[in-house]
Amino acid sequence: MSAREDLVDDGRCIACGPQSTIGLKMTFESTADKSVSGRVTVEQRFQGWRGVVHGGVVAMLLDETMAYAAGAHGVVGVTGEMKMRFRDAVPIGEPLVLRGNVVWRRRNVLGIEASVSDDSGRLLASGTGSFVARGTLEPGTRFAQLN
Repeated sequence: MSAREDLVDDGRCIACGPQSTIGLKMTFESTADKSVSGRVTVEQRFQGWRGVVHGGVVAMLLDETMAYAAGAHGVVGVTGEMKMRFRDAVPIGEPLVLRGNVVWRRRNVLGIEASVSDDSGRLLASGTGSFVARGTLEPGTRFAQLN
């Protein structure tokens, strides 16, 4: 990481920040196996082609899901690498289901998988990534408040 070693969550993240005026305000729940799931409906302002979520925004959905999966394991991390695959168009204005889980850990690097599906369970996009741990979660932080 560059000179900015301290990661500060000021609530303005475009993906999950409750203080963001333009963001998605994504939320997640943690399961017993420490995977995460969430739901989001993407508004038209995040459109690429007509009726379709912009590919960069789909990448953001996957990246944020991976970050919360790391958080479910008590890790504050930053994306080291991410690979994604589009399987079908991700629709604007329809409920989307997000899922993520840590599949491996080596020292301070976590391997994470994430997916975006429609309400019927049809897989629309998936991704894998590596997250580099930059710290642990303190009790009472937003990431630690996964249900």
